[in-house]
This record gives sequence, C-alpha cells and structure tokens, in this order.
Amino acid sequence: MTGRFAVDRVPGKIAPRYAIYFVPTPASKLYRYGSSVLGYDCYAGAAVDFPHEFGAGAVNWNEVTAAPRRYGFHATLKAPFHLSPSCTEPQLVNALQNFAQLGHPIHRFAPAVRLFSGFFAVMPAEAETALESLAASCTTLFDAYRAPMSPQERARRIALGLSQSQIQNLDRWGYPYVMAEFRFHLTLTGVVPPRRRAAIAATLDRSFKRLDVESSIAVDRLALVKQVSPADSFRVVSQCALGSAS
Repeated sequence: MTGRFAVDRVPGKIAPRYAIYFVPTPASKLYRYGSSVLGYDCYAGAAVDFPHEFGAGAVNWNEVTAAPRRYGFHATLKAPFHLSPSCTEPQLVNALQNFAQLGHPIHRFAPAVRLFSGFFAVMPAEAETALESLAASCTTLFDAYRAPMSPQERARRIALGLSQSQIQNLDRWGYPYVMAEFRFHLTLTGVVPPRRRAAIAATLDRSFKRLDVESSIAVDRLALVKQVSPADSFRVVSQCALGSAS
C-alpha cells in the first residue's frame, strides 16, 4: 500500500525522518505480540493495549517500552534519516518498489525472545547471514536518499561511547550499527538493568507462548516508515513485497 505524500519542503518546518524496516504483516501473531508489548501499532499509528500478563507485578511496562515505542515493532534495514534536499518522498517510494522487485530470496527465521545489548528483542534463534546481507544492501542503496548528518547529531552519537568502527560507520552511512556491527532484531524494550532482567524475560516469554507466535517468519516485505516530527511516532506509509529471485 502507499500512503499520501506529504509536502515536506515548507520554510521553517522540521523535516520528517524516514526509515526502511521489515515489519511483520499485521495479521501475524508475531506482529500482534510485538505491537502489544510496545503498546503501539505502526500500521494504524495508534496505541494498543499491553498483553494482560503485563498487568501484574511491580514492572512499569509503559516505562520499560517507552524508548522503542515511537519506532514501532520492526527490524531496521535502513536506519532513520532525513531526506536529501534533492529527493522527494515519491522518489523514495519508487526506489523502494524498484529495489523490492529486483529479485530477492525470501528468507525465514525462527523467532525467539533474547537479551541483546542490554535490551530485549525478538531475534532469529540462530544467526541469519542472509538477513544481514539484505540490511547491508538497503543501507548502501538508499544512502543516496539520505541528507548529510548534522554536526550536532554526530556529536550526540559519539557521546554515547562508540567504538572506532562504529564511528566510521556513522560517518559513512549515518548510523553506527550497520555492516559488521549489524544484527537483525525486532526491539521489545529499552535497556533493562540487570536486576530486572529475569522478571521481564519471564513475562515476555509468557506472552510469547500464550499468543502462540509463529515458529517461522518470512522476511518477505519492506516497509517505508515516516516520522513527521520529533514528537511523533513512526508510521508505515508504503510497503511492498520482496520479489522472488529467479
């Protein structure tokens, strides 16, 4: 589907950000799980109820999921970026559709809830190099549509304590966690202190099992998402199926 194209070049207006995601189909149990954990549906652009398991215990789930909520339940393939002044949203949508139709093998993964870099995410039960290759292709091809990073944004990122390779990625691709630093994942929480991880993991696992999430997920689609302003959440504005490789 394709959403309406907004007029972005208004003097004084904050430019929107775009990203390319894998977002599970809204009919899937995986999407129902992930969007309910975050409390946000990025297809509808609306809040959703947390799983009923979240109602018990001392964990403030609104707080635990606040950081990733605005991004929606997704796996990043091209990290959020401002659009280059020489490009338009319709051009970006067209480029996404053309890329999807080039012919890509459809890869599947077995989803599992894992602790990753201090936060919880749905990840492949085993490493999937094919998914890393797809992300690398999106990172490189769609970089032509990315506006240069501002000095303020670069300084903010580096202040987080990046490694040298992450700084090199930041300067080249506008985001530190790409290429060798990339790991396919669909974020569920913000960073969780060690003392709270066992309780949070147990609750996430209970909900995952109760919803009977699919044992195999096909990465068969791409979504273009848009954040109109920093105060807004990302929302799917266009999506397309990945064409099978011949």
